[in-house]
Amino acid sequence: MTFQKISSSRIYRGRVFDLHQDEVRLPNGRVVQLDIVQHPGAVVLVPVDAQGNIWFVRQYRHAAGTEMLELPAGTMERGEDIESCAYRELREEIGMAAGEVLKIGEFFMAPGYSTEYVYIYLATSLQPAPLPGDDDEFIHVERMAAGEAFELAEKGQIPDAKTVAALSLARPHIQRF
Repeated sequence: MTFQKISSSRIYRGRVFDLHQDEVRLPNGRVVQLDIVQHPGAVVLVPVDAQGNIWFVRQYRHAAGTEMLELPAGTMERGEDIESCAYRELREEIGMAAGEVLKIGEFFMAPGYSTEYVYIYLATSLQPAPLPGDDDEFIHVERMAAGEAFELAEKGQIPDAKTVAALSLARPHIQRF
């Protein structure tokens, strides 16, 4: 199948992402307009301490209208490499530095309308090393045993897709602790 981008125009420039409208010729020859969120990419961290606890953040998510329990995560800054973003976000969100990060997966968040690509890292050998967080984030840090975290995800009690996916990818690595 051949899809041909005929044109693309930015219709919105935001702080975190841009919105483009693309004109695309489909394999059947029909031309459609598609709205695409252009996103720089993000990281999700699965921080595990020496006791086998996983560190989470609880924060209000305006689009969802509720507080959510999530793994620490964040958007890459322009020109920032993925691993540097992982180390930085961990320090900003939970105040801990990782002695080691291991990439355990990656995926598109919503490929139907967004270019956002997410990298999942297991973070271990945690040590206190806080950095100031973002001005618009009000985060409460929570720790829980890995088994409890997996159970919450399996029971559908964690509604954040990136957290559920990251926990699933991390499970084989965490069971080694």
